[in-house]
Amino acid sequence: MAGKRTADGDASDPAPKKALTTSSTLASASSVPNNKTMPTNYSFIEKAPSGCCKIVTFNVNSLAASCKKGFKEYVVAEDPDILCLQETKANQPMAFLLSKTQYPHQTWHCSRAKKGYSGTAVFSKIKPLRVTTGFGAEPIDDEGRLITLEFDTFHLVACYVPNAGDKLVRLDRRMVWDDAMRTHLAALEQTKPVIYTGDLNVAHNEIDLARPDTNHRSPGFTDEERTSFSDTLRGATYPRVDALRHLHPDTRAAAYTYFGYRANCREKTLGWRLDYFVVSEPLLARVAGVVTRNQCYGASDHVPLLLYLRNVEANDDSKCSVETSGTKTESDETKDEPLEAKDELDETKDEPVEAKDKSTDENVAKSE
Repeated sequence: MAGKRTADGDASDPAPKKALTTSSTLASASSVPNNKTMPTNYSFIEKAPSGCCKIVTFNVNSLAASCKKGFKEYVVAEDPDILCLQETKANQPMAFLLSKTQYPHQTWHCSRAKKGYSGTAVFSKIKPLRVTTGFGAEPIDDEGRLITLEFDTFHLVACYVPNAGDKLVRLDRRMVWDDAMRTHLAALEQTKPVIYTGDLNVAHNEIDLARPDTNHRSPGFTDEERTSFSDTLRGATYPRVDALRHLHPDTRAAAYTYFGYRANCREKTLGWRLDYFVVSEPLLARVAGVVTRNQCYGASDHVPLLLYLRNVEANDDSKCSVETSGTKTESDETKDEPLEAKDELDETKDEPVEAKDKSTDENVAKSE
């Protein structure tokens, strides 16, 4: 990318190698799925391009609840090489969520601030060289929002960015987080390029939500958050690129990843694009495609987003290079410890899921 993004549009981007084109990302608004439960047939999931690694990010809005609504069936059908989850709401790792035979490298970052809140997890078939959780600074790390994994040719930063909150009461905290993240990304980029992914809790431009006109002071679409995201894309060592928007600059409704439970948002296609893959510019040529799984709604109020990353030296019959070098990771160190199979949610666990979204038909904003 030649320069920063702005609220009015994008600077010109360097042309990547030929990208994967799918109906998921190029569909018109009228053809965007509006199902409210997860599919029972996943035949639409295409095979990964030869020589590519499949990375998926998914805000599950409570793993315990999501597992009852089709989460596991989706993961089996998708079969990602790396799976990044946000808003797990798990108080500690769920031992039997996904097999360690299939995903031997599992890392959890749970909230210490309060039970049944926030939380992230990463499941990988590929052995990371190093794994860390958080920024290494309190109290910004107490909500379990950040996991960083180092692989042979890139760093993966998987996170759940704080929401600015009702009436923007947490906007200042959000700005502190964004500053810390830019410092973190810049430090990582001194050694390798970065893939920054997760629920980044921002709709960067007006194309990224259904009703921009009524949401300029809603969390996720304030001028402060959008400008901050532009600053993140500007980068330090080199620019960073919003991979989906680079490949599909005009896609609107088909790119939405969040639909609030209230106000019949899913049926009306009143969504937001809050989930991203942001890549350091040197990695852009390796991005083979970004796909919004907009058929896969119902296990959460978000849908999964996936990125195909070309291997550096991939054979035609290879799925993903398995990296085995490096020292013992934090995820390896804890893999044999006894873990509880079920997380304990706080006192709100039995409330209807609709309670999370306090939006109205005219002001469809995400609240945490």
